[in-house]
Amino acid sequence: MKPLSILAFSLLMALGAPVPAAADSHMQASERVYGSEMMTRQERSEYRDRMRALKTEQEREAFRQEHHQKMQERAKAQGKSLPDMPPADRGPGMGPGGGKGMGPGGRGGYGY
Repeated sequence: MKPLSILAFSLLMALGAPVPAAADSHMQASERVYGSEMMTRQERSEYRDRMRALKTEQEREAFRQEHHQKMQERAKAQGKSLPDMPPADRGPGMGPGGGKGMGPGGRGGYGY
C-alpha cells in the first residue's frame, strides 16, 4: 500500500468509518480458503465460522482435508482445475505460532 493509502486507511479505522472494498479484499488475502473462487461469499463465511469453532488442530486438519476434496470435486464438475495440494503456509491468523510478537526491543512503549 502507498503511504497516503495507509494514512487514509488508518484515519478511516480511527473514525470508525466503513472501509472501502479494495482494502477489505486486501485484508482478507491472508485468510484464503482453498477453492474460495469456487465458493459463494456465504460458503466462505460458513467455512471460517466452522474453522473457528473447531477445538483441536486435528479437527481443523480433518475439516480442511474434507473441504479440499469437496472443492476438487466441484472444480472437476465445472471443468475447472485447482492445485492438487492446498498451500502449506496458511498465513498469519490461521493457527498457533504465526505471529511475530512485539518485535525487537520488547519495551512496548512509544518513543523508546
